[in-house]
Amino acid sequence: MSPWSCYRSMGLLCIVLLSLSIPFAIGDLQVGFYNSSCPQAESEVLSVVSKHFATDHSVTAAFLRMYFHDCFVRGCDASILIAPTKKKKRERSAGPNLTVRGFEIIDEVKANLEAQCPSTVSCADIIALATRDAVALAGGPNYDIPTGRRDGLVSNPKDVRLPGPSLTVSGAFQFFSAKGFTLEEMVILLGSHTVGVAHCVFFRDRLGNFQGTGAPDPSMDPSLKAKLTRICGPRPKPLKKDPTAFLDQNTSFVVDNQYYKQLLVNKGVMQIDQELASDSSTASVVSGLASDEAGFLQKFADALVKLGNVEVLMGTGGNIRKKCTAFT
Repeated sequence: MSPWSCYRSMGLLCIVLLSLSIPFAIGDLQVGFYNSSCPQAESEVLSVVSKHFATDHSVTAAFLRMYFHDCFVRGCDASILIAPTKKKKRERSAGPNLTVRGFEIIDEVKANLEAQCPSTVSCADIIALATRDAVALAGGPNYDIPTGRRDGLVSNPKDVRLPGPSLTVSGAFQFFSAKGFTLEEMVILLGSHTVGVAHCVFFRDRLGNFQGTGAPDPSMDPSLKAKLTRICGPRPKPLKKDPTAFLDQNTSFVVDNQYYKQLLVNKGVMQIDQELASDSSTASVVSGLASDEAGFLQKFADALVKLGNVEVLMGTGGNIRKKCTAFT
């Protein structure tokens, strides 16, 4: 287990977290994989992530997004970390990844570990561990994450196919089911939206021209619509200048079940979020998670562990990079 029991973000009261029952090993991945080869690996990740979290609580959302975007494209192999060049585009060049953040934190961890345990700890494992630690620092579950992944040898922007914010529930589920997730697990993983923001471009149509109707999305709470309209302004802007809005309007930096509670009162920011509460196939899951925070935290941990097992490279597959940004 990690060397601390629980944290709350922004100095809020620390709550006692669940004692989560996570398997010791999943496939060939194992909890404590580096106990002999690099025993300080997990504490080093925690140290660096904690340092950055202390000054920027948004790192939790950044790592959750990086983890998801990496694992849903060619599996959890750190292919998202490869830096593009003028001559060669990589996964980071693809549209959905242009706003992924946190690369410099991964690089810092990797540099520290290479100095202590050369060519031992994979970049893919660093992403998984950093996400685990960031979630716990933000008040979420403190869970064990199996390690032993190896790094991929391919990073192609054409491989980046991720579920978009305007999909229907059935449309989004096609992506998740292809990776082995149930419908309930999809709803739980979308609970990552309990932290983080969305650029206005991803929900602007809901404010005034929903699905080409020339009118706002009737399912959005009027007070939320007014707030988002003030944030976004009347005209679209380039992505780098596009304003952002919190996906969880209540506890924006805390991993909890407030996201689901807001969906029940029509305060989901993106279309896919709100449709989780209105679609007959997922509405009961949303209401259940909204009424059971402890249950959500345990299921969220389980889902994040399962996400980290998607199409992983192990044994002699891939390699262990010396630098996470290059195939070295």
